[in-house]
Amino acid sequence: MDYFENKNNFSKKIFIFIFTVLFIFYIFFIPILISELNKSDIFHEMSKIEKVYDYGVVFGAGLTKNGEPSDVLKDRLRTANDLYRGGKIVRILVSGDNRFENYNEPDVMKNYLVDVLGIEEKNIVVDYAGRRTYDTCVRAKNVFQIDNAILITQEYHLFRALFLCKSFGIDSIGFSATLQPYVKDALFKFRELVAIHKAFLDVYVWEPDYIK
Repeated sequence: MDYFENKNNFSKKIFIFIFTVLFIFYIFFIPILISELNKSDIFHEMSKIEKVYDYGVVFGAGLTKNGEPSDVLKDRLRTANDLYRGGKIVRILVSGDNRFENYNEPDVMKNYLVDVLGIEEKNIVVDYAGRRTYDTCVRAKNVFQIDNAILITQEYHLFRALFLCKSFGIDSIGFSATLQPYVKDALFKFRELVAIHKAFLDVYVWEPDYIK
């Protein structure tokens, strides 16, 4: 009896050890791995981008109480405008949340590009179901048939965005829209650490449905 109890205890210890190693690998090394694989595709200067991309993809980042783009979102839109004016992208996809009657992030983004920055409306494509980065990337490929793009968002978000868009077959690079310090910068970066783990599971484990 003691032999079987000892054997079971040993098996449990082995299982706990393997589980612990895998958990530590997942928690600590997945973000490092994704960052290392994508950091060479993040740009800060337009002169370093060697070709013209069909699209610039702008990810939603919230609206103010007055219905205007947040500071984070304004910087993404201004960066998209710079890339468009600089001849690095042909069109702009704005993707955001439109789940609620009085909250239309994509239209606010489009209107800011058109009315404030003066971009021709015909060169702006609107995605009304970009509730999160996963949705934006998978829909960019499967709904809007985008094959290549510059992803436009703050640098801390670019690693996840690049990982997701590349996973769905989009030839993509990232351009940093970090133009200033942000009030909730520490919170954004902490949230990104959690979100990047979920992105890994979304791609390789869960493969959640997206909104068509």
